[in-house]
Amino acid sequence: MTESRWRLPWLRRPPWGWLLLAAGALAVLTGLVPTPAAAHAWDLGWPVLLFLILVKPVADLCQVAGLFRVAADALARLARGSGGALFWLFTGLATLTTVFLSLDTTAVLLAPIGVVLARRLRLDPLPYAFAAIWLANSASLLLPVSNLTNLMAHQRLGSAYLAQSWLPQLGVLAVTLLVLGLRWGRRVAGAYAPPPVEPIADRVLLVASAVVALALGPLLVLGVPAWAVAAGGLAVLWSTAALRRHPEARVRPMLALFPFEVAAGVLGLFWLVAGFSDRLAGWLPTPAPGITGNLLVAGIAALAANAVNNLPAFLALEGWAGTPQQLLALLVGVNVGPTILLWGSLANLLWWQSIRRLGVHVGVRRFAAEGLLLVPVAVLVGALLVGA
Repeated sequence: MTESRWRLPWLRRPPWGWLLLAAGALAVLTGLVPTPAAAHAWDLGWPVLLFLILVKPVADLCQVAGLFRVAADALARLARGSGGALFWLFTGLATLTTVFLSLDTTAVLLAPIGVVLARRLRLDPLPYAFAAIWLANSASLLLPVSNLTNLMAHQRLGSAYLAQSWLPQLGVLAVTLLVLGLRWGRRVAGAYAPPPVEPIADRVLLVASAVVALALGPLLVLGVPAWAVAAGGLAVLWSTAALRRHPEARVRPMLALFPFEVAAGVLGLFWLVAGFSDRLAGWLPTPAPGITGNLLVAGIAALAANAVNNLPAFLALEGWAGTPQQLLALLVGVNVGPTILLWGSLANLLWWQSIRRLGVHVGVRRFAAEGLLLVPVAVLVGALLVGA
């Protein structure tokens, strides 16, 4: 009996993150991945991984404070019984959540809230689920905090990041909203009874979470390192929760919020991919300056992201994208492109697990078929607007 208690959880769910880290470390130690390539992957990746580890509990504490539920209920009252108005207000909330709290927050926390809200109001939850994941990916270009790939690109672009990202982001966002309207407009129409006002459990923690959420983006634009911003936000929320004596502020529940295994798996993937990045750049055609090169980079990046996941795809292609404009085109491909295949981004998989637990089942084929309505046009428009 004791042996089965130890072994069965491993059989049900292998620790993929730690296994990937071990594989990556072994590749480095045996020389399969050259030491300079592994060092470059570490230098590029450690600020991103530290931010990932710190920002996840920030988002979870925002959920504990009720920030997302309060925002969703406020939208339901603001829409005044109009299903169409509620849907578009929800897309606005999903966009803001992605921009300021990262695409994973939208996929993990906001998507389930949209599904639950739709069911409470007797509306179709599927448009809300797809709006959340489409905007999680397509609204993740604007700020470094919006996507882990952006943080890696920000290390090369520095303070010029926002000046180059805002126009492609607007173009991709416009395409996404247009396709959402054409695809789901009729299914979200209708009327509903506005929900009753629910009491706020802790107004102090709610205000603190709102302040932290709104401060993340501006602090990053001012040049504060992303991991330091996340650390400051976590310190504010954790100390507030501890002073308010929330159970989630205890040591063991807090430690459970940190995604150590996910970060370990990403680092392992970085090291494994680092050994092929130089050879891959040699196999690919050199992108020409201008629109043609940007389109080539964005297209190959979108294909690579769907094939191997967007984070290792960015690392493998980052050296190939020689100019700042091509680096932005690379972001367009790896951020927006993964909306076709479920394994294309971590956000896709987290979203799929979250809505599945709520009884909303979307298969691989359905996800790909829906994504093909959006991705080709969105990537094309985003790449065309890079450097425009």
